[in-house]
Amino acid sequence: MNAATSVQPRGCTNLKLRQLSRAVTRHYDAYVARTGLKNTQYSLLSHVVLLGPIQPVELARRMKLDASTLTRNLQPLLAQGWVESGPGADGRSRTIVATEAGRLKRAEGQRAWKQAQLALNARLGDTRVARLHDLLDACLAELDTAKEPADE
Repeated sequence: MNAATSVQPRGCTNLKLRQLSRAVTRHYDAYVARTGLKNTQYSLLSHVVLLGPIQPVELARRMKLDASTLTRNLQPLLAQGWVESGPGADGRSRTIVATEAGRLKRAEGQRAWKQAQLALNARLGDTRVARLHDLLDACLAELDTAKEPADE
């Protein structure tokens, strides 16, 4: 028996990932919340700044969100005046674009995010974080191409 076949995962992978996700989210929230943004808002605002003007359906696809989640998450950004919704290429579509206030808020959030990232790297170690990124990327790529039992 080789080493690869003797390793058996223990516990629920979903639970472990959710626990890690909550811990990492709390860490980033402690930094990003100082700017008046939630992590989800910072991420969404960053995508709009970098990709916009962009149609909501394309933004949802790029962020791997469903349309209803995107619509719900856009509401606070629209209410704060950080993004605007405007007409699209035809009468049935619309585009999302960051306002100047949104670009400034994103820059403020980015500084806080950078502090959070550096603190996490320092706490976990650069090598471990890089390995985690590689592992997560590989798992995401595999799951994106894998057929689920319901898909068959």
